[in-house]
Amino acid sequence: MLVSSNVTMQFGSKPLFENISVKFGGGNRYGLIGANGSGKSTFMKILGGDLEPTLGNVSLDPNERIGKLRQDQFAFETFTVLDTVIMGHGELWEVKQERDRIYALPEMSEEDGYKVADLEVKYGEMDGYSAEARAGELLLGVGIPLEQHYGLMSEVAPGWKF
Repeated sequence: MLVSSNVTMQFGSKPLFENISVKFGGGNRYGLIGANGSGKSTFMKILGGDLEPTLGNVSLDPNERIGKLRQDQFAFETFTVLDTVIMGHGELWEVKQERDRIYALPEMSEEDGYKVADLEVKYGEMDGYSAEARAGELLLGVGIPLEQHYGLMSEVAPGWKF
């Protein structure tokens, strides 16, 4: 569970928002709406640990983690929709990228072999072998059809990006 308690964010003498307390529970979907400049992105940065609030705190259950993608809709255009979701788990994505890089080498040295073996262990411990299936379930759950999962972000629903 992710909990914010009396979160206030202030720039200068004027508060952007004050005393926000909310609990986000597992198995639920949430939306954050509001006018431009009302603090939605700032609040999300606070929830994700990228920004400290002026007052209040945010807590996350010890066995939970937050996956996030930055608000730059053009940063992922060369990646598939599915990979973009997997990138939300930054450490897993880095391990996968390095593992794939080593496997793509024309010849693998003994050192590369040891390194990829270690990466395979990490990948397995992070449930990397089921990451694609879990990302696909998430995409289906938010209404993105299966036929779009392997399309590039630049080609899939370009009208969704403004």
